[in-house]
Amino acid sequence: MKRTFLLIALALMLNPSYAQEMPSYALTAANGRFQPETIEVPAGQRFKIVMTNKGPGPEEFESLELRKETVLGPGVTRSLVFAPLKPGVYRFIGEFHPDTAKGQIVVK
Repeated sequence: MKRTFLLIALALMLNPSYAQEMPSYALTAANGRFQPETIEVPAGQRFKIVMTNKGPGPEEFESLELRKETVLGPGVTRSLVFAPLKPGVYRFIGEFHPDTAKGQIVVK
């Protein structure tokens, strides 16, 4: 047990990025739309999107490109963690409102 703790402490000292907080971006679903519609993130870095559904009704975050999806009921907040991405534009939709709930993650 003591050895495991020492190894973890040593890893944190040698690579302080392990101890840093993961960048977080807020995304709100409300009335069949996402706000903001564009989220800009740095390339090559893990990040999370904290999504809140302000309703009414359920909404789904879905990105086929990123292989991510989650359904949120009204009033629910949930985080999605993303692995480091290459530069580009990755689209997502709200499957309950596919004509209006559209967005993109721009990786630079």
